[in-house]
Amino acid sequence: MGVQACPITPVVDIVFSRWTTPILWTLHEFGRQRFVELQRRIETITPKVLTQRLRQLERDGLVVRTYHPSVPPRVEYEISELGLSLAPLFAQLALWADAHLDEVDRARHSYDAAGRPLSS
Repeated sequence: MGVQACPITPVVDIVFSRWTTPILWTLHEFGRQRFVELQRRIETITPKVLTQRLRQLERDGLVVRTYHPSVPPRVEYEISELGLSLAPLFAQLALWADAHLDEVDRARHSYDAAGRPLSS
C-alpha cells in the first residue's frame, strides 16, 4: 500500500461505506442472524445490496458466513473477531453523536438561514 495523505482513509473506505455500518452494528447488537433477519432489521436495504455488502464484509474478514446443509439449507452471518475489534470505535462514534449532533444541526440551520450555497 502506498503512502496515504490521511492514514485513516482505508479504514473509512472499508467500515463506513454505505450499508456497512448498519450491518456491522446489527450483527454486533443482535448476534448471529439469518439473511432474512438482517433484512428485517435494516428495513430500507434491498436483498441485492445486502447480499453484495455481506460478501464484501466476508471478504474483508469482518463477517463470518456459516452454511448449514440442512433441508432447506440455512445460512447465518455473524460479526468476526476482527469486526468486533471495531466495537470501541462504534461506541466512541455513538458518544460523539449523542454529544454533538444537535450542534451540527444548529450549525446547518444557521448556515442555511444565512443563504450561503453548499458549493461555489
